[in-house]
Amino acid sequence: MATNENLPPNVIKQLAKELKNLDETPPEGIKVVVNDDDFSTIYADIEGPAGTPYENGIFRMKLLLSHDFPHSPPKGYFMTKIFHPNIATNGEICVNTLKKDWNPSLGLRHVLLVVRCLLIEPFPESALNEQAGKMLLENYEEYARLARLYTGVHALKPKPKSKTGAISESTTALNVDQTKAVPSSKVPLPAASAPLAGSTASKAPGTNSQDQNAVAVLPTEAAVGGRRRRERQRQYRRRQQRWFPPLQKVR
Repeated sequence: MATNENLPPNVIKQLAKELKNLDETPPEGIKVVVNDDDFSTIYADIEGPAGTPYENGIFRMKLLLSHDFPHSPPKGYFMTKIFHPNIATNGEICVNTLKKDWNPSLGLRHVLLVVRCLLIEPFPESALNEQAGKMLLENYEEYARLARLYTGVHALKPKPKSKTGAISESTTALNVDQTKAVPSSKVPLPAASAPLAGSTASKAPGTNSQDQNAVAVLPTEAAVGGRRRRERQRQYRRRQQRWFPPLQKVR
């Protein structure tokens, strides 16, 4: 396996250019992971194509570049377990592009796209996983079931973290704080206002305790005026009796 130190400078320059292009405009369903200190190992995450048993899966793979790359093809391996005719149990990838059909002019983008196409259209005739190849030809339903099972166990996309837990914790903390508060039955009530001096308010039938603490109502203007009129009438009658004594009856 090569490293940046023993790869030819022109190869390093070409790889750096390709990797930058892959990072800026990634192929559909492929994300390349780069180690700037070692271009000899290229990692990529491949999304399972829709409509295949690998749908909703993320598969990590790697390409190993030899010291005479690009004159010799890279070796490809799946690091994520997968049930596929052209991928061995140790992860080795069998595809003509990485073997007899290799051409030094082929770039990394082309290699990655060919590998993803294998998930769409396997080639059971050149199977590394004989069980998967035979099952694909004879019983596709069973092959698809096992492939989906592998995907669900080993390659399922991680679900985004929910904030429900944080909300629940906050709610719990709020409930705890509320339980620590003074119960309403124990909260001291303000003292009742003292009655006005001279008031003779008494509890009327049907009134509650709050009515007893009510401030005495001052007399209205109408009530005051009525007392004044009655007082003037009494004074007028006294003057009449004094000025016009009653006549005595004639016997």
